[in-house]
This record gives sequence, structure tokens and C-alpha cells, in this order.
Amino acid sequence: MKKKIAYFLVLLLASCGLYAQQDAQYTQYMYNTISINPAYAGSRGILSIAALHRSQWTGIDGAPVTQTINLHAPMGRLRNMGYGLSIVNDKIGIVSETHFDIDFSYTIETSYNSKLSFGIKGGGHLLDIRFSELNQDPNGGQDLLLAADIKNKFSPNVGVGMYFHMDNFYAGLSIPNLLETEHYDRSFKNSNEINNGGKASYLASERMNYYFISGYVFDINDNLQFKPAVLGKMVAGAPIQVDASATFLYNKKMSMGVAYRFGSAYSVLAGFQVSDALMVGLAHDREISELGNTKYSGGSYEIFVRLEFIRYLDRILTPRFF
Repeated sequence: MKKKIAYFLVLLLASCGLYAQQDAQYTQYMYNTISINPAYAGSRGILSIAALHRSQWTGIDGAPVTQTINLHAPMGRLRNMGYGLSIVNDKIGIVSETHFDIDFSYTIETSYNSKLSFGIKGGGHLLDIRFSELNQDPNGGQDLLLAADIKNKFSPNVGVGMYFHMDNFYAGLSIPNLLETEHYDRSFKNSNEINNGGKASYLASERMNYYFISGYVFDINDNLQFKPAVLGKMVAGAPIQVDASATFLYNKKMSMGVAYRFGSAYSVLAGFQVSDALMVGLAHDREISELGNTKYSGGSYEIFVRLEFIRYLDRILTPRFF
């Protein structure tokens, strides 16, 4: 099976060209907003550090694996300004990508209990493509692909975002990557074309991803809150992706919910506020797509950890559910 997948990837590279994997995918996006929207930086009012690991389509060789770590906080006494830092490592098959960005936000009060933030991010991106791992003919013959590996190819990144929030509502728009960088453009040969003296072109590039995120918190009673949320993602050349979730928070401590990624997967989510400073979240996806829903896939898993440094004067009497 592994050889068949590798052979298919080689043919795809030779005939259609390859696009670098686009922005990483998350099920617990509601707790990882800073990774896709720089305007979220500092919005929680304290120093917040979070880490997330995602293993997608477990059991399929070369399936996506993502690690994210980020932090953000208000900028000292300038409570209307925030800063953030995020690092994302994403791997699928022979392609590995590392994004590192610095975020800045500026917030204005639009009413007594509502704020509108504008954000910008700048940073870079490292691309690694290991063609040498595919240079094997599954039938034991001549190498299928002759191309040099790409090792840590750097490209710059700039992104923007807007984020509006109240005590029980939030909404944001963002474009995390405005630069559609072409990482690589050269010719290579596969075994058939070598025999015929021909060449095939190859291209790896980044595309702009457009995000919309929103959610509303309903207070059912003193101990129970309910939050529906949605994340929309649009990128040229791919169908619009929509994630919808419904989560309950009990006693400001334990959360349980379900999510659905239209046409792709449904998920179960759970979170626990271990203390005022520490939160842990888990998610499991069951795929309904043709690739993810194979007998080789055990679904997708995420674990999320958030640590927040709360001083006495910063203590939030009613913690925000986003």
C-alpha cells in the first residue's frame, strides 16, 4: 500500500505539478485563534501560552501531522495594543513546512462592552521537500523521479486580520498569508520521460487563505453555558471549508461538544479547566471523506494545552468561553 501511494504521488508530481500544503487544519480552532488571526493578540487581557498537536488520518503512511505553539498578551501598560508569537510545524508525506510569525494588534472600544481589533503579522516560512524518499520504482526498476531535494527554502510572510468581541459574542476576518510565493520552479524527469528525452515542469507555491470565525455564548443557567461556533475557510482552487461546533461549558470547568466539518469529518471535543491558569483540551475526528474514511485510517486526534499567567488584579471573575 505504501508503494502504491508513493507511486501515485510521483505521477501526480510529474503530470500536474505540486502545491505546497496550505494552512494547517484544526478541530479545536476556537482555542487556537491566534494562529489564524493576528487581531486576536492580547484579547484575553493576560499572557496566554498554548500548544497543540494534531495527528490526522492515523494509520495512513505520510498523513498530516501538525504541532503549534503560540503566545500572546497585552503590550505592558498599553492595554489597547497586543503582541503575539506563533510557530507551526506541518508535515504531510515528503513535504514539511515551518511557519513562524510575530503578531501585533490595536484595539478600539466601540461601546461599553464591545471592542474591535486590527492585527498584522509578519514572519517567514521554511519549506522542505524530500524527493529522495520517492526515488524508488515500486516494481524494482529504474528510479521514477530525478529531482533534487528542497531543503529549508525560506520565504517571507505578511498577514492581516480584524476581530470584534463582546462578553458573549465574537467574530473575525483574516488572511494569514498575503504573499503567494512560488517556492520552486524547475524541470525534472521521470523514468518514462528520460527514455523519450522529455521533461516535466514542477511548481510548489503558497496561496492566500481567507478565514471567517464567529461564535455566541448563551447563558442557560448559573452553571451551564452553550456556545455554537463556526469557522469558514476559502482558498483558490479548493472547495470552501466550513467547520461548525456546539459546545457546553459546565461550572466554568468542564466542556463537552461536537463538531462537523462539512463533507469531511465529524468530531467529539472535551476540555477541562484544571485550574485558573491551566486548561487541557482533546478532540477526535471520524472522517467521512474518501481518503480519510479508509480501513487504514483510525481517525484524527488533537491535544491542546493552554497556560495563562493570571495576576490577582487581572483575575477574570467570569472567564470568557473563547
